[in-house]
Amino acid sequence: MRDEERKHSKEPVIEARQLTMAYGQRLVQRDLSFKVHKGEVKVIMGGSGCGKSTLLQHLIGMMAPVSGEIFFFGKPIPSDEVSLKNLRKRFGILYQSGALWSSLTLAENVALPLEEYTEFKKGEIAELVDFKLSLVGLSGLGHRYPSELSGGMKKRAGLARAMALDPEVLFFDEPSAGLDPLSSRRLDDLILSLREALQATIVVVTHELDSIFAIADSALFLDTGKKTATAEGDPRKLRDDANAPLAVRKFLRREADS
Repeated sequence: MRDEERKHSKEPVIEARQLTMAYGQRLVQRDLSFKVHKGEVKVIMGGSGCGKSTLLQHLIGMMAPVSGEIFFFGKPIPSDEVSLKNLRKRFGILYQSGALWSSLTLAENVALPLEEYTEFKKGEIAELVDFKLSLVGLSGLGHRYPSELSGGMKKRAGLARAMALDPEVLFFDEPSAGLDPLSSRRLDDLILSLREALQATIVVVTHELDSIFAIADSALFLDTGKKTATAEGDPRKLRDDANAPLAVRKFLRREADS
């Protein structure tokens, strides 16, 4: 999908309106308002402890906001478990650790969502698992256990499972964490290629500069001190914009500063 098409997609896939998040009396972020359009890669960025992963938990319906609303496909996130479960069938999640079951093979891990949410027969599930593994470069490795995989392979295995149900939206929580630069770059390239192949909308939580500049169509900066979003847009432009908030420019230039 071309950039121009993304900009002019009418209805946002995700929209947050005046979202405030907290743990008890401790405020995390307040008054967050942003949109994510179809086919866009939106990066949630900011320093450690700013609330990036907490925002992700709110977006997938695992946490409820103190105030404000989150909309998917023009409708607010449902509060009842049945409707929420149906919504979650429409997105996939790659957690920071990969979150693979250590007692299951790679193929069995990828098959789990298909067994839980579909009525496909065993043979059909096996074919789909093989296909998903091939998409992430792990063809023929379904018999292996997570302990037999490298860090990069575990991430790709987690991605294969996240894609099992052909989701419209993919969420990534620090996908490059713990990876060497080469594995990280390969994962970035894979994210972009899957976006084009699946026409998926992608939300990525990360603080890794290389990944931010490589994959983001737009980025939202969560300011740790001000407890709110202070910038949104193309990270490359924000980095070079003299009028962008100082904290944003420092964050995006930190390699040069060091």
